[in-house]
Amino acid sequence: MSQSEKLEELIIKSVIPDLDERLDEIFEEIADNKEASEDAKEEIEELREFKEDLQDVLSDIESGDIDEDECKELIDDILEAQKGNEEEDFGFVEEDSNS
Repeated sequence: MSQSEKLEELIIKSVIPDLDERLDEIFEEIADNKEASEDAKEEIEELREFKEDLQDVLSDIESGDIDEDECKELIDDILEAQKGNEEEDFGFVEEDSNS
């Protein structure tokens, strides 16, 4: 399996479903609280932008506009982010609003 195929599979089967799950969790919190906090709005925007970036990567893979080295780097970055952020956040650093 090529690096581009591995990256495509990782994005489609792991990263995007994780993003969708986190977005669902945020929307459930908003529904429960009847309002969206600024942090929730920011996280939604960041997750949506990240998802758009992933869709662009998938388009690049489909059109052959990404090389195997770039794919390998992205795979490594995604796996590192998943390992370091098992709970959520997908590589985004959450700011502590209590500081």
